[in-house]
Amino acid sequence: MVSEHDRGACPAHLVTRRQLRARGLSPGGHGPVAVLRCKRCAYRPDQSCTHPSRAWLYDVALARPKRTPTLAQEWALDRAMAVRQTCPQCRRWYFFALPLRTIGSCLECHDGTPADPGSYITPAPAGAHRLAA
Repeated sequence: MVSEHDRGACPAHLVTRRQLRARGLSPGGHGPVAVLRCKRCAYRPDQSCTHPSRAWLYDVALARPKRTPTLAQEWALDRAMAVRQTCPQCRRWYFFALPLRTIGSCLECHDGTPADPGSYITPAPAGAHRLAA
């Protein structure tokens, strides 16, 4: 059973998912143990509320430390991001993900919109060595 609390009346051991993440923790497979509701949103529906009317709360005692990825997992994620950031036509490596599903290339290759030279790395010419010295 999930208990219900009002803002300001919540026990210290119950935190939101974002607060768990800030502490380096995850729910650890456990669901929320309580829900935090905003009185103002519940009792005054005619007034607009600028914050969410509900937040799920997790018990810190049940939380577990966040898992750290292995080097192989990090390497695989880096390769996947490199594919999303590389234009298939001009082979420039951008510092952000490109709209490859919708456009299929960078904006410069798609419609000629010039790209900021500080937003990408130009590919090395074919046949050039990549050694530092």
